[in-house]
Amino acid sequence: MTPSSLLKDACPAAFLRRGAAQAMRPRLQRTLAALMAAGSCSFLATAASAQSDALTPATQEAAEAGKREAPAKSGGSQWALGLGAGVSERAYAGADRKFTALPLLFYENDWLRFAGATAELKLLNHAFTPTQRLTGGLQVRYAPDGYKASDSSRLTGMAERKGGILGGFGLAWHNPMAQVRLDWSSDLSGHSKGQRLQLQADRRFQLGAASISPRLGAQWMDRKWVDYYYGVRAQEALADRPAYLGEAGVALEAGVRLDYAIQQRHVIFLDVGVTHLPKEVTNSPIVDRSNVPRAMVGYLYRF
Repeated sequence: MTPSSLLKDACPAAFLRRGAAQAMRPRLQRTLAALMAAGSCSFLATAASAQSDALTPATQEAAEAGKREAPAKSGGSQWALGLGAGVSERAYAGADRKFTALPLLFYENDWLRFAGATAELKLLNHAFTPTQRLTGGLQVRYAPDGYKASDSSRLTGMAERKGGILGGFGLAWHNPMAQVRLDWSSDLSGHSKGQRLQLQADRRFQLGAASISPRLGAQWMDRKWVDYYYGVRAQEALADRPAYLGEAGVALEAGVRLDYAIQQRHVIFLDVGVTHLPKEVTNSPIVDRSNVPRAMVGYLYRF
């Protein structure tokens, strides 16, 4: 059974809206193209030189800081612009930690959501009760994974592993206890040809002008994904770097985001997290750590 058929069975309401979505396709395509141009020109240039091993990058969390209370109101839109700076360790042996500085963009309306390096076409928005809602849609995102042989002496002679464009779908259950999100994605760029499935739960606590949002997550990576980014091919093997064939594994993640509204439209934030890599990754001869911490600080202006 394909992911598309699974989504159709699980979310028939999403497919009832397909006719309306097709009727609006020209306008949506123009809107998506404009947003991708605005965000990608600045973001991708930075991300290309700031690749990290963080399996759940904080850029999307940062772009959505202060915007997690509810989906955009019907017929309206929300904007936020800002700047972020981050640092992250890398799982690859001998690779230096990465420091990044990048612009942040958030936009949302009834049909489209753009946050950080992720664009989502909304297909499902169903309220079960006044406090419980199920949302979902198709997603496209940039994944800045990978490395160059020059990143570490342990990687000398290795072929470059490139980041790529991921496509898939996501579902989110909004309820008073937490927001629970399930995302499936596949490598559209064809570099790894792999797939990922991520489950994450987070809860926002408002404390006056400040808020704190802890989160927990797990991410399954298939064999192709792990083998591409952490495997060692036969032609790359050395005496101290034996060939390694990656297998599917599950990474665990925990983090917290702190937001503070200086004024109604001005927000500063701190996002910290750590990813625990599975043995299918850490057994690789080019990996020397099982925990990958990261942190990001920044500023957002909410329109």
